[in-house]
Amino acid sequence: MKKEDIQFGDWQRMFLGDVPGGFYWEVVLRIAVIYLVLMVSMRLMGKRMASQLSRNEMIAMVSLAAAIGVPLQAPDRGILAAVVIATVVILIQQIIARVGANNQRLESITQGDLSVLVQDSKLHLPNMKMTGITKEKAFSQLRSNGIRHLGEVKRLYFEADGSFTLIRNREVHPGLGILPEIDAEFTNQSCRASDELVCKRCGQKLAVTDTTCTNCGSSERVNAVE
Repeated sequence: MKKEDIQFGDWQRMFLGDVPGGFYWEVVLRIAVIYLVLMVSMRLMGKRMASQLSRNEMIAMVSLAAAIGVPLQAPDRGILAAVVIATVVILIQQIIARVGANNQRLESITQGDLSVLVQDSKLHLPNMKMTGITKEKAFSQLRSNGIRHLGEVKRLYFEADGSFTLIRNREVHPGLGILPEIDAEFTNQSCRASDELVCKRCGQKLAVTDTTCTNCGSSERVNAVE
C-alpha cells in the first residue's frame, strides 16, 4: 500500500480493509478449518500442551501461531501451507519427546535443568544469579506458600519449566526473616527475634566470633527469627 492511499477518516479501509466483502465469508471457513487443525495438533502433541508448557512446547505453540496468522488475514494465501507447517511442528515435537525420554542429556539440553535456590535454610546465591532469580523474587515465592523465615525451608527448587517446588524442614529452627520490612507491625506479630545470628544476605547461621559469612562473604548480620 502506498502512503498516499492512507488517509485518516477512511473508515471503510480501517474496519473492512481493501478486500472484497465476500472474503469475510471465506474467513469464517478459514478459521473453522484452522481451528480444527489446531485442535488436532494439540491433541497429537499430548496432554502437556494443555497444562504448563515446556520450552519446546512453547516454541511449537509460537510456530503454530505464526503459521496460522497469515492465511487468516491474507486472501492470496492458502490454508495448505499452515497445515504443512503444523504437521512439521508436530513431527519435530514428537521426535524430541520420544528421544528425550530415553536420553537424559538431550532432555537436559532441550528442557533445561532445575536449580536449587534455597538449600538447608540458606540462599544459594550462585544459582540465583545464574537463573536470574532475585532475592525478593525467591522471598515472594516463599511467602506465597506461608513461609515466614528461612528456618522453615529445607529446599526451594526452580524447576526447568519455570515453576517452584518447596520442601519444608521437618524440624523448624530460627532463620533469616523474609517478611517485608515495610510491614513491621505484622512482622512483629508473626515472628520474634531469637539470640541466634544469621547472615543478612544469605541466611547462613553465624557464630558470635564470625566476622564474615562463610557462605557468601558478607559482613552483615541480623538476629534470626522464629
